[in-house]
Formats: sequence, C-alpha cells, structure tokens
Amino acid sequence: MRQHVEAGTKWGPLVGYSRAVRVGNVVHVGGTTGLAPDGTLVAGDMYAQSKQALRNIEAALGTLGASMADVVRTRMYVTDISRWEDVGRAHAECFRDVRPAATMVQVTGLIDPAMLVEIEAEAVLER
Repeated sequence: MRQHVEAGTKWGPLVGYSRAVRVGNVVHVGGTTGLAPDGTLVAGDMYAQSKQALRNIEAALGTLGASMADVVRTRMYVTDISRWEDVGRAHAECFRDVRPAATMVQVTGLIDPAMLVEIEAEAVLER
C-alpha cells in the first residue's frame, strides 16, 4: 500500500510531488526546506532553516508512522558550503544517536533564492 503526505506548498500540485511517501516499511521524505507551518521562510539563517526543515521532516515522518529514530539516510543541499557547520550542528542535534548515512553538497541555488538549505531523509521501519 502506498501512503503520502502532501507538501503543503504551492509547488506540490504544480510539480506533482508529495512531501513524503511510504511504501511498505520504507518512507522517503523529499527535499524539505525551512518553511514554517504558516508558509513563511525562516529568514536568512542556515542553522534556523535547517532546524525548521528537520522539524518538517519529523512531522512528515510522524504522519506516516515513522520517527527520526527510523531515519537511515539524509541528504543536505546547501547554497554555501562554507557554512556547513550550521547545517551539521542542526543535523547532529536531531541525529546524534541515530547517526544515519549522510551527504552534504553545495548547490548553485534552490527554488527560492532566500532558501539556504534543503534536506531529504529516508527511513526504514522495523514494524
């Protein structure tokens, strides 16, 4: 059975994607940014945007019966790799004990120039 969580942004229907998809015991969370629940972007701070993106990932996982403890893989896309420690600190605060396989790469830009980071996650549930 396939379940999905809507992105809750204008881009979901325009592009045809979901925030997260669960098939069996695997959950894939697509690129998630620092948009607050009201749709506003956490302004100008890579750490704060990372924290919000991770909160958004956690919410999507929870909707599909998973948690941050189930995450086995993350990918972090940043617009300025020199600020990697800001993203790394936020990631460590969520995954210090889980320690998923992780990748961080610099990209030339995200869909909105004010977005500084986008994070993906994959989770595997034992149940």
